[in-house]
Amino acid sequence: MRDTIMTALKDAMKAGDKARLGAVRLIQAAIKDKDIEARGLGKGQASPEDLLALLQKMVKQRQESAAIYCANARPELAEIEEAEIATIQSFLPKQLDEEATKAAIAAAIAETGAASMKDMGKVIALLREKFAGQMDFAKASGLVKTMLSS
Repeated sequence: MRDTIMTALKDAMKAGDKARLGAVRLIQAAIKDKDIEARGLGKGQASPEDLLALLQKMVKQRQESAAIYCANARPELAEIEEAEIATIQSFLPKQLDEEATKAAIAAAIAETGAASMKDMGKVIALLREKFAGQMDFAKASGLVKTMLSS
């Protein structure tokens, strides 16, 4: 992932794409901060899982900011946030659609033998292990509740 981001930085510089360049620099800065934090904990560089979580957090932050800008009649600022979201998401694995998410949840329920809401933690843990970065776990959690309660 680090190589992909570095390549994207160089491509954005060559193309003169200031918006993408700025977003990629923000990503690099966040990764450097994460690496420094990991070194402080004696881990060396941040793991690929840590980087996925970081990028997902960055997307969520920008989505919240864009919603606030739209609510306060600042569409030009919301557009900037949306452009950054698109750039960050280009480095994330492809997200599962709703049908694939439901199928993955059904498989996880079958694999764990979950029968009630008490088993929800097992199902979510299995999904996080298998689909990290590919699934919105806030939505998945609601789907798991629905499937376990019916």
